[in-house]
Amino acid sequence: MDNLPVIVLDFETTGLSPQYGDRAIEIGAVLIENDGIADRFQSLMNPGFRISSFIEAYTGISNDMVETAPPCAEVMQQFAEFMGHYPLVAHNASFDRKFLDLELGLIGKSRNSDMACSMLAARRIYPDAPNHKLGTLVRYCGIHTDGTFHRALADAEMTGHLWLAMINEIKAGYGVTRVPFDLMQKIAGIARVQAPVFLAKVAAGQF
Repeated sequence: MDNLPVIVLDFETTGLSPQYGDRAIEIGAVLIENDGIADRFQSLMNPGFRISSFIEAYTGISNDMVETAPPCAEVMQQFAEFMGHYPLVAHNASFDRKFLDLELGLIGKSRNSDMACSMLAARRIYPDAPNHKLGTLVRYCGIHTDGTFHRALADAEMTGHLWLAMINEIKAGYGVTRVPFDLMQKIAGIARVQAPVFLAKVAAGQF
Protein backbone atom coordinates (compact mmCIF):
# COMPACT_ATOMS: atom_id res chain seq x y z
CA MET A 1 0.00 0.00 0.00
CA ASP A 2 1.22 3.49 -0.81
CA ASN A 3 1.30 4.77 2.80
CA LEU A 4 3.70 2.02 3.92
CA PRO A 5 6.25 0.67 4.87
CA VAL A 6 7.58 1.96 8.19
CA ILE A 7 9.72 0.58 11.00
CA VAL A 8 8.06 0.80 14.42
CA LEU A 9 10.55 0.54 17.28
CA ASP A 10 10.72 0.51 21.06
CA PHE A 11 13.57 0.54 23.58
CA GLU A 12 13.73 -0.67 27.15
CA THR A 13 16.47 1.21 28.98
CA THR A 14 18.33 1.57 32.27
CA GLY A 15 16.68 4.95 32.89
CA LEU A 16 15.37 8.08 31.24
CA SER A 17 18.53 10.06 30.52
CA PRO A 18 21.05 8.87 27.93
CA GLN A 19 22.91 12.16 28.38
CA TYR A 20 23.67 11.04 31.95
CA GLY A 21 24.79 7.54 31.09
CA ASP A 22 21.59 5.54 30.72
CA ARG A 23 21.73 2.86 28.03
CA ALA A 24 19.41 0.59 26.10
CA ILE A 25 18.88 -2.94 27.43
CA GLU A 26 16.39 -4.19 24.83
CA ILE A 27 15.22 -3.19 21.39
CA GLY A 28 12.17 -4.43 19.54
CA ALA A 29 11.01 -3.38 16.10
CA VAL A 30 8.53 -4.40 13.44
CA LEU A 31 8.39 -3.67 9.75
CA ILE A 32 4.86 -2.57 8.84
CA GLU A 33 4.16 -3.33 5.21
CA ASN A 34 1.07 -4.17 3.19
CA ASP A 35 -1.20 -3.30 6.11
CA GLY A 36 0.45 -5.72 8.55
CA ILE A 37 3.65 -6.84 10.27
CA ALA A 38 6.05 -8.16 7.64
CA ASP A 39 9.18 -8.63 9.76
CA ARG A 40 10.42 -8.40 13.35
CA PHE A 41 13.67 -7.56 15.17
CA GLN A 42 14.27 -8.13 18.87
CA SER A 43 17.29 -8.45 21.13
CA LEU A 44 18.32 -7.88 24.71
CA MET A 45 21.43 -5.72 25.03
CA ASN A 46 24.24 -5.70 27.59
CA PRO A 47 24.99 -2.09 28.62
CA GLY A 48 28.14 -3.09 30.49
CA PHE A 49 26.81 -2.37 33.99
CA ARG A 50 24.15 -3.61 36.39
CA ILE A 51 20.60 -2.34 36.07
CA SER A 52 18.54 -1.11 39.02
CA SER A 53 15.99 -3.20 40.90
CA PHE A 54 13.33 -0.71 39.80
CA ILE A 55 14.06 -1.35 36.11
CA GLU A 56 14.17 -5.10 36.74
CA ALA A 57 10.69 -4.93 38.28
CA TYR A 58 9.32 -2.47 35.70
CA THR A 59 10.48 -4.38 32.61
CA GLY A 60 10.88 -7.93 33.84
CA ILE A 61 14.42 -7.82 32.44
CA SER A 62 16.87 -9.10 35.06
CA ASN A 63 20.57 -8.54 35.48
CA ASP A 64 21.12 -12.21 34.66
CA MET A 65 19.34 -11.68 31.35
CA VAL A 66 21.42 -8.67 30.28
CA GLU A 67 24.70 -10.24 31.47
CA THR A 68 24.30 -13.03 28.91
CA ALA A 69 23.00 -10.69 26.17
CA PRO A 70 25.19 -9.40 23.33
CA PRO A 71 26.75 -5.96 23.83
CA CYS A 72 24.84 -2.89 22.69
CA ALA A 73 27.28 -2.25 19.86
CA GLU A 74 26.70 -5.67 18.31
CA VAL A 75 22.92 -5.38 18.51
CA MET A 76 22.88 -1.88 17.09
CA GLN A 77 25.00 -2.92 14.11
CA GLN A 78 22.37 -5.55 13.35
CA PHE A 79 19.49 -3.16 13.93
CA ALA A 80 21.03 -0.52 11.66
CA GLU A 81 20.84 -3.07 8.84
CA PHE A 82 17.24 -3.95 9.70
CA MET A 83 16.26 -0.28 9.92
CA GLY A 84 17.75 0.68 6.57
CA HIS A 85 16.26 3.93 5.32
CA TYR A 86 12.67 3.22 6.30
CA PRO A 87 10.72 5.97 8.06
CA LEU A 88 10.53 5.33 11.80
CA VAL A 89 7.66 5.37 14.29
CA ALA A 90 7.68 5.17 18.09
CA HIS A 91 5.21 5.85 20.88
CA ASN A 92 6.59 8.88 22.72
CA ALA A 93 9.19 9.17 19.98
CA SER A 94 11.24 11.84 21.74
CA PHE A 95 12.31 9.19 24.26
CA ASP A 96 13.20 6.46 21.77
CA ARG A 97 14.86 8.95 19.43
CA LYS A 98 17.33 9.98 22.14
CA PHE A 99 18.41 6.40 22.78
CA LEU A 100 18.47 5.45 19.11
CA ASP A 101 20.69 8.40 18.23
CA LEU A 102 22.97 7.73 21.21
CA GLU A 103 23.41 4.03 20.52
CA LEU A 104 23.94 4.61 16.79
CA GLY A 105 26.44 7.36 17.55
CA LEU A 106 28.46 5.04 19.78
CA ILE A 107 29.06 2.74 16.79
CA GLY A 108 29.82 5.62 14.43
CA LYS A 109 26.46 5.64 12.69
CA SER A 110 23.67 8.20 12.47
CA ARG A 111 19.96 8.11 11.84
CA ASN A 112 19.04 9.15 8.31
CA SER A 113 15.33 8.43 8.59
CA ASP A 114 12.53 10.72 9.71
CA MET A 115 10.71 9.67 12.88
CA ALA A 116 7.04 10.13 13.75
CA CYS A 117 5.38 9.93 17.15
CA SER A 118 2.31 7.71 17.39
CA MET A 119 1.39 9.23 20.77
CA LEU A 120 1.21 12.77 19.35
CA ALA A 121 -0.75 11.53 16.34
CA ALA A 122 -3.16 9.65 18.62
CA ARG A 123 -3.89 12.81 20.61
CA ARG A 124 -5.24 14.36 17.39
CA ILE A 125 -6.96 11.27 15.99
CA TYR A 126 -8.42 9.95 19.27
CA PRO A 127 -9.09 13.11 21.30
CA ASP A 128 -11.74 11.33 23.39
CA ALA A 129 -9.47 8.52 24.62
CA PRO A 130 -9.09 8.51 28.45
CA ASN A 131 -5.37 9.19 27.96
CA HIS A 132 -2.81 8.47 25.30
CA LYS A 133 -0.59 5.92 26.96
CA LEU A 134 0.04 2.92 24.74
CA GLY A 135 -1.87 0.47 26.94
CA THR A 136 -4.89 2.75 27.13
CA LEU A 137 -4.97 3.27 23.37
CA VAL A 138 -4.62 -0.46 22.73
CA ARG A 139 -7.74 -1.06 24.84
CA TYR A 140 -9.54 1.97 23.38
CA CYS A 141 -8.99 0.75 19.82
CA GLY A 142 -9.74 -2.90 20.61
CA ILE A 143 -6.28 -4.04 19.56
CA HIS A 144 -5.53 -7.64 20.54
CA THR A 145 -2.78 -8.08 23.11
CA ASP A 146 -1.51 -10.90 25.29
CA GLY A 147 -1.16 -8.44 28.17
CA THR A 148 2.61 -8.00 27.90
CA PHE A 149 3.77 -4.40 28.32
CA HIS A 150 7.17 -2.78 28.85
CA ARG A 151 8.94 -5.38 26.73
CA ALA A 152 10.32 -3.93 23.54
CA LEU A 153 8.94 -6.24 20.87
CA ALA A 154 5.46 -6.45 22.41
CA ASP A 155 5.28 -2.66 22.67
CA ALA A 156 6.57 -2.24 19.11
CA GLU A 157 3.98 -4.67 17.79
CA MET A 158 1.15 -2.90 19.62
CA THR A 159 2.38 0.48 18.41
CA GLY A 160 2.46 -0.91 14.88
CA HIS A 161 -1.15 -2.05 15.15
CA LEU A 162 -2.07 1.35 16.62
CA TRP A 163 -0.37 3.07 13.66
CA LEU A 164 -2.46 1.00 11.25
CA ALA A 165 -5.62 1.68 13.28
CA MET A 166 -5.01 5.44 13.07
CA ILE A 167 -4.47 5.28 9.32
CA ASN A 168 -7.71 3.33 8.93
CA GLU A 169 -9.53 5.80 11.22
CA ILE A 170 -8.46 8.70 9.01
CA LYS A 171 -9.52 6.86 5.87
CA ALA A 172 -12.90 5.86 7.27
CA GLY A 173 -13.64 9.06 9.17
CA TYR A 174 -12.61 11.60 6.57
CA GLY A 175 -12.69 9.73 3.27
CA VAL A 176 -8.97 10.19 2.76
CA THR A 177 -7.80 7.53 0.33
CA ARG A 178 -4.05 7.82 0.90
CA VAL A 179 -2.34 8.39 4.26
CA PRO A 180 1.42 8.62 3.67
CA PHE A 181 4.03 8.90 6.39
CA ASP A 182 4.52 12.64 5.95
CA LEU A 183 0.79 13.24 6.45
CA MET A 184 0.94 11.37 9.77
CA GLN A 185 3.92 13.54 10.74
CA LYS A 186 1.94 16.69 9.96
CA ILE A 187 -1.04 15.48 11.98
CA ALA A 188 1.24 14.85 14.97
CA GLY A 189 2.58 18.40 14.76
CA ILE A 190 -0.58 20.47 14.45
CA ALA A 191 -2.71 21.78 17.32
CA ARG A 192 -5.27 19.25 18.49
CA VAL A 193 -8.23 21.56 17.83
CA GLN A 194 -7.07 22.06 14.26
CA ALA A 195 -6.89 18.35 13.41
CA PRO A 196 -10.49 17.83 12.18
CA VAL A 197 -10.35 20.91 9.92
CA PHE A 198 -6.92 19.92 8.63
CA LEU A 199 -8.07 16.38 7.78
CA ALA A 200 -11.21 17.71 6.10
CA LYS A 201 -8.99 19.88 3.90
CA VAL A 202 -6.79 16.86 3.12
CA ALA A 203 -9.90 14.91 2.07
CA ALA A 204 -10.97 17.83 -0.14
CA GLY A 205 -7.58 17.82 -1.84
CA GLN A 206 -6.45 21.14 -0.41
CA PHE A 207 -3.21 19.64 0.95
